[in-house]
Amino acid sequence: MKASKRVSEWTQQTIFVGPGLLAFTLIVLIPFLLGFYYSFTEWNGLDLDKAKWIGMNNFQRIFLHDDNFWTAFRFTLKFTVLTVVGANLLAFLLALMLTSAMKGRNALRTIFFLPNVIGGILLGYIWQFIFTKGFKTIGELTGWSLFELPWLGTPGTGFWGLVIVFIWQTAGYMMVIYIAAIVGVPKDLIEAARIDGASYFQTIRKVMLPLVVPAITICLFLTTSNAFKMFDLNLSLTKGGPGTSTQSLAYNIYAEALVNNRYGLGTAKALLFFLVISIISVTQVWLTKRKEVEA
Repeated sequence: MKASKRVSEWTQQTIFVGPGLLAFTLIVLIPFLLGFYYSFTEWNGLDLDKAKWIGMNNFQRIFLHDDNFWTAFRFTLKFTVLTVVGANLLAFLLALMLTSAMKGRNALRTIFFLPNVIGGILLGYIWQFIFTKGFKTIGELTGWSLFELPWLGTPGTGFWGLVIVFIWQTAGYMMVIYIAAIVGVPKDLIEAARIDGASYFQTIRKVMLPLVVPAITICLFLTTSNAFKMFDLNLSLTKGGPGTSTQSLAYNIYAEALVNNRYGLGTAKALLFFLVISIISVTQVWLTKRKEVEA
């Protein structure tokens, strides 16, 4: 009886978990292990027979001689810090505004969320037209020098162009998460704080923020990982230029593997990229989890 019950449980687990586990193994696990192997080889990505084992040479080359990789790393780190702070701050302010008693808030929620629905490549080309044509026209009509800048033509303006578009695309999605958290804050706590004489900003800082820390944890994790992995906007807006001055880590790996046909070196960079994202994401989640409180 126990044996048949155990067989039945194994059968159910196989039926329900098996397909997902098989898909995960084929799509994620096996490519990851192959990438780990090829990071120790010299390979052009075309002929498997020509994948030559070279040990740690790729990593030595990255750490000692690849200035482009470290330039892209610094660029990505700076980009991540600014976009994470900017996107979460804007999203939280929008969430506060759209949870107040104001007309048309549901329509505004939809409008602010819409940029997240548009694909990154398409969004990049739309903003490329805005930066090159739209801003130029506005600058000519108004005489404002801000709109006449070569937004995608210099390293500085190209960087800020990417930051603006990423925040514009990301803030709407984070806003929805913050709205759900703010709506879940008990109203009696807010009312009690106001009765005790707390101002609006004191209520937000002392009562609301501690209760929405779980949402902050999620939003920080999502924006940090997405900013570090930013590729599509980089490809469609600046293509890493001028030169390689606005090249993100993801774009640097793409160029190394698919443009320069150095798949071994590209997978070595991808492995380091994975480790950096994992360390930063785990550290961020651990730090913010410590600040969560029971509602």
